[in-house]
Amino acid sequence: MASYRAVSGESLGPPDGYALVERDPAPLAAGEVRIRVAAAGVGFVDVLIAGGGYQVKPPTPYVPGLELSGTIVETGPGIDPTWIGQRVAAAAGMGGAFAEEAVVPADSAIPLSDTLDFPAAATAFVNYQTAWHALTQRAALRTGETLLVLGGAGGVGAACIEVAKLLGARVVATGSSAAKRDHAVSLGADAAIAAPGAEGWREAVRAATGGRGPDVIVDPVGGDATEAAFRAIAWNGRMLVIGFAGGGIARLPTNLPLLKGAALVGVDLRQFRQRESEAARANLAAIGDALRDGKLRPRVDLLFPLDRFAEAMRAAADRDHVGRAAIVMDGT
Repeated sequence: MASYRAVSGESLGPPDGYALVERDPAPLAAGEVRIRVAAAGVGFVDVLIAGGGYQVKPPTPYVPGLELSGTIVETGPGIDPTWIGQRVAAAAGMGGAFAEEAVVPADSAIPLSDTLDFPAAATAFVNYQTAWHALTQRAALRTGETLLVLGGAGGVGAACIEVAKLLGARVVATGSSAAKRDHAVSLGADAAIAAPGAEGWREAVRAATGGRGPDVIVDPVGGDATEAAFRAIAWNGRMLVIGFAGGGIARLPTNLPLLKGAALVGVDLRQFRQRESEAARANLAAIGDALRDGKLRPRVDLLFPLDRFAEAMRAAADRDHVGRAAIVMDGT
């Protein structure tokens, strides 16, 4: 088989430390499929892992990218060869999506409808899984409850808005700019308010939640936003700790969960997929159904060719950027 191009770094570091290289195709093991990649999602976590800032460090040389879409071109032992030619979205494990070809476990791929384009599908995979796991297994979000999403214009925040609406919740999103708040509303948020720390923020939360506070809070931001948001939570509320895009790990006073009768709940998609693989596969199937039925509608806002991967990564890391970015391969 012919060689293919991939973004690769001999060590973890900033985008400019990576380069396009030629690679030879790897042989397929049992249960694997080879995908001709059409598009790869580019999110904050991709940049975090590639830069060595994630809690788990991948081995080097490293090919970034956690999610992709494309067409299956080869199946390994134990996989039905009729999968060849199927359009899919797939998870690339801890990396490997920023390439013209990827090898992934067949059970990490979901078939796509012809109506969902490759770039949108590639940007949806990890964030929807995170949102689904967070809101169903970890928060047990119920119909009629109110969800507060910190950073509603970000990748995880946007996915949580969509999934929460699908589950019948009322959604309030935060954004540090009018553009971000408008974006959150366009995704389905019932209301959008300023980010924690803004003047009058606590009062804005009360007004947006009918005076009682949110039942569930999604926090992919961290830093000072965590404590400010937790202080606004409703009795019996659940706060989901998903990440620290704001740059800092919060130190929450432990009397607050006591006074609020509230829970602080961690969300780690990587460990969930490892430890509860059957539940993770069920989530993936439900997400696939929702995508094919048009109940989840991923959006991509910026497209970059593969040779502009560094620019795509910088856009994903830019906190002022609104929307999702994707790398598209030649001919996509």
